[in-house]
Amino acid sequence: MIVLFSGLPGVGKTLLANELAPLIKAIVLSTDKIRKDLISNPTYTEEEKELIYDVMLILAKYLHEAAGTNCILDATFNTKESRRHAREKLEGVSPEQIYIIECVCPEDIVLSRLKVRKGDYSDAAIDVYRKMKQVYEPVEEKERHIVADTSLDPKTNAEEIKTCIFRSSRNE
Repeated sequence: MIVLFSGLPGVGKTLLANELAPLIKAIVLSTDKIRKDLISNPTYTEEEKELIYDVMLILAKYLHEAAGTNCILDATFNTKESRRHAREKLEGVSPEQIYIIECVCPEDIVLSRLKVRKGDYSDAAIDVYRKMKQVYEPVEEKERHIVADTSLDPKTNAEEIKTCIFRSSRNE
């Protein structure tokens, strides 16, 4: 399976992705980490963003198809177009194998998290959060779409997501 994490900076996507990964035997591919590994001084242009997402999606498709590896894609996927592009790049992966976890969190919690953020791969600060909030498009897909309130305990959230994923895969 391939699980796309969607949500604004600071909502807790990475923390939740890392909690979920061992529960579904998945690896986490992070745009923030890929960007830092590939580009020493990122500029965050649209071209750079497209490159980073394409690298992540190609890796996920390859790992899924060639090795049967479950992948969690830790990125914002903040627009309908970015999610459409992901599905296009993942062509050949059965739609029943793709899930979207939309991470949401009250803004006061996000802002407090961003104020103290240090030592991780993300460079997103409050200004980036506010800019992305203006263009964020909530996930409209109904199938295989799970909303996670990341103000709640990440371990509990991860367990609930695992249950939802395995329940829907058994109903196939």
